[in-house]
Amino acid sequence: MYAIIVDGGRQYKVREGDILTVDYRDVDKGGTIDFEQVLAVSGDAGLKLGQPTLSGVKVSAQVLGPKLGDKLVIQKFRRRKNFRRKTGHRQIHTRVRIDKIVEA
Repeated sequence: MYAIIVDGGRQYKVREGDILTVDYRDVDKGGTIDFEQVLAVSGDAGLKLGQPTLSGVKVSAQVLGPKLGDKLVIQKFRRRKNFRRKTGHRQIHTRVRIDKIVEA
């Protein structure tokens, strides 16, 4: 069984037990997040598609904690002007484990 969910403008195909990295949420480790925007669910009864989302279907996940993303290096340079700037950035994400796909 799998579901296609929307979170933060991105679509994810998830199964129970999958570990997923989503945009940062201020939820403690061990807490739960419910994804209510479910586009499609595939199970024993077949594929159900939403128009655009399915009502009564949600995906619940357990929060594993925050995670730092890859470091992005930002360089600014203007030739012949003695101008160089180098900074970095690491985005914070939240790791979750998919617990259940609940159909009503």
